[in-house]
Amino acid sequence: MNDGDLATSAAAYEAFLAHLYVDAAALARFLADPRAEAHRAGLGADECQALAALDLEALEMAARGFAIKRAGQRPARPRIARWWRCLWPF
Repeated sequence: MNDGDLATSAAAYEAFLAHLYVDAAALARFLADPRAEAHRAGLGADECQALAALDLEALEMAARGFAIKRAGQRPARPRIARWWRCLWPF
């Protein structure tokens, strides 16, 4: 594989991951069968294997985090932050 092929492969891999982060249906299909979904997206055997080896829980957490950011929501603050404001409410 030459450098151009590697760059194309890396770009396709990254584009597929980005798609998983923003498309809940695609993420659900991927979680059900990572290799098959990556293959369906046109990725090569090496990329399919690498995607199948991902930490799926971390992938889901990242997708949720990006969805929260896109929606403009902020996660709840930790309790300690509220406790600190009781001592110094300014």
